[in-house]
Amino acid sequence: MRKWTTLLLAAATISLAACATTRSQVPLAVERVATFQGAMPTGVTVSPSGRTFVNFPQWGDNAPFAVAELIDGKAVAYPDAATNRPDPADPAGHFISVQSVVADGANRLWVLDTAAPSFSRPQPGGAKLVAIDLATNKIVKTIVLPSSVVLPTTYLNDVRLDLRHGEEGVAYITDSSNAGVGGIIVVDIASGRSIRRLSNHPTMNPEPGFSPVVDGEVLMNRPASGAATPLAIASDAIALSADGSLLFYGPLSGRTLHAVPTSLLRDPQTSDAELERAIRDMGKKGASDGIAEDDAGRIFAGDYENNAIRVLDRGNWSTVISDPRISWPDTLSVGNDGYLYFIANQLHRQPGFHGGVDRRQKPYELLRIKIGTKPVLLTK
Repeated sequence: MRKWTTLLLAAATISLAACATTRSQVPLAVERVATFQGAMPTGVTVSPSGRTFVNFPQWGDNAPFAVAELIDGKAVAYPDAATNRPDPADPAGHFISVQSVVADGANRLWVLDTAAPSFSRPQPGGAKLVAIDLATNKIVKTIVLPSSVVLPTTYLNDVRLDLRHGEEGVAYITDSSNAGVGGIIVVDIASGRSIRRLSNHPTMNPEPGFSPVVDGEVLMNRPASGAATPLAIASDAIALSADGSLLFYGPLSGRTLHAVPTSLLRDPQTSDAELERAIRDMGKKGASDGIAEDDAGRIFAGDYENNAIRVLDRGNWSTVISDPRISWPDTLSVGNDGYLYFIANQLHRQPGFHGGVDRRQKPYELLRIKIGTKPVLLTK
């Protein structure tokens, strides 16, 4: 009897193990969160309380507002319609062309305004970082970035925040210039003092010989008239390690992820030569327009050449999911609900890449996949 009991228990154990293996191999599903029939969005963030915000840069779609909250699946101007109307007389007080929105762990939404519609020269006094209190839906801080860090060729792209340093924290911003030099802008939130780091460094600039293939063809700038030119966009994607000690970054025109210690970035006494020696090569993530971090120490990256999301986990890169619906994964954001959210906006199908022909097919989508972890919220 004991022998049969042992055999039955062994069989049950094998059966349970097989079921567990089967469950672990079930492929992830791409879930649609929202659609957009009007202007093309680029950024998304999910606040710790679950509110979802998106943004729309002025790239020719005549976006009616720059920042919106998704309410019952509909994009509603945030924090109000007036703030979303550019005012040449008050460039600091109104959104001009917003590239990124990021929610922090102190119940605020941070808005990164390029002040550079259609990649023009940034409007004086308009390039800024704006904080909105999510409890009151009111602007509580505006940091106008000076010309010492916002160059005539600068295009502010993405931002990460660590609120544990200094009086109010530090912001790290990428400059993804497509006509000049890339770099990282480090901002002291309390004082607004800003410094530009690793400006024009090779890891910030387009990778030599980079030639992306998307939808089966080489992606190049192809205007309605004139010669085609290579796609050359500088430092774009940005993320922080779970403990805030490393800043991850990479050019949009490239496939390599780099990392640099944040303690050195913040220290104005550290030279760029010292920073350069501290840069780490984190491997080939694929060509990305956005990356995101989770509290398990992983870095997720879009792979716009392969309609995919990839992950760096314990030193190794792998593909999390590939799906035709992931058509140019732009900004990524991890929610407290254990999902990775990302915009699929068909950016590569814009007229400027196809001789003036718009190949985008609406709607644009906000998608998500289940990853089972939480965001990195670095607060005091």
